[in-house]
Amino acid sequence: MPDIKIESNSPLRVPPDDYCPPDSAHWFELAEGPDTGRKLFYYDHVQNQSENKDEPTATIIFVHGNPESSYTYRHIRDALIASGEALRIVAMDHIGFGLSDQAGFEMVDMHHSTNLLQLVRHLGLRDVTLVVHDWGGPIGIGAFLEDAWRVRNLLVMNTTIFPMPADGITYENYPVPWLPWAKTPALVPDALWGGVAGYVVSHAAPQSTARFLTGVSRYLLLHATRRIPPGSPEYVWAESLRPKINARSSKRMVRHTPVWGHGYTYTDPTHGEQDNHAYYHNMQEKIVSEWGAGGRNIDSCGYFGQWDACGKDSVIAQWQAALPNMRENTHRFPNIGHFIEEYKGPEMAQSILAMNR
Repeated sequence: MPDIKIESNSPLRVPPDDYCPPDSAHWFELAEGPDTGRKLFYYDHVQNQSENKDEPTATIIFVHGNPESSYTYRHIRDALIASGEALRIVAMDHIGFGLSDQAGFEMVDMHHSTNLLQLVRHLGLRDVTLVVHDWGGPIGIGAFLEDAWRVRNLLVMNTTIFPMPADGITYENYPVPWLPWAKTPALVPDALWGGVAGYVVSHAAPQSTARFLTGVSRYLLLHATRRIPPGSPEYVWAESLRPKINARSSKRMVRHTPVWGHGYTYTDPTHGEQDNHAYYHNMQEKIVSEWGAGGRNIDSCGYFGQWDACGKDSVIAQWQAALPNMRENTHRFPNIGHFIEEYKGPEMAQSILAMNR
């Protein structure tokens, strides 16, 4: 077990030894919003900082999605550390995931974004290379566009902040046409939802319907009987979602995947009606005016596993239209699914380093 004294009520009590770099674990108590008083886990690792500079030459911040945690970035992180470059590497676990406090309600992207912005301002991050995946895209981009000057570069992977196109693969026909991702929350009990997470994050290669259903069923059983090996990546994804409220918060985001980027309204049992239409509209306008050709035209890079709705060409075209610099720095992988960071960590680390040279 890593030398981490867990300061939250996270259900994840046995994190892997490499969950975060040594002596980098922290908890930030949120001071505003519906999660006031809850503790957000983050790690902050600095290496080879020059004595003549106030900051490392590059600051990288990783923003995860659902149903992951900061641990999904371990392969990129470790490759960055092994490079020996002067770096500051920051990653967090959203409330209801990883080593952060359990959720208090059914949260979506705009709620996590509000929490992230508090952390970013607390740490005083600037000249940031922002790395986002899945719902981490609207979470991270939504937060940083409030202080757009803080971002120097952007790397996106299998995410979107734009209206999800209706062509080809969608979350209403993927990964199984008669059992699409968007319908799984209604079919899988809250107590077993962690088993779904345990399988899908770590098994993101294209697979037959039979193999997918067999794999998910096996992990539902392993999770139900508490036989996923503690300390394994699958244990991280699954155990984080064992509490009912964490599972329901995770499920809430999945339910809205068909209208990802369009905005949606739902009623939370605790906080009433929630509406993120304006949240998405604001991002879609500001990303062009702040970071695109209408603004600073920042360096940007895209990695897309194309066995996934967020990796299809129509989604990539939306990113490239908003961020023209991404056109020359887009990487497509037809034989990888949604969780591309589990497969292409070293390559993405090289892209991050290249953008900071």
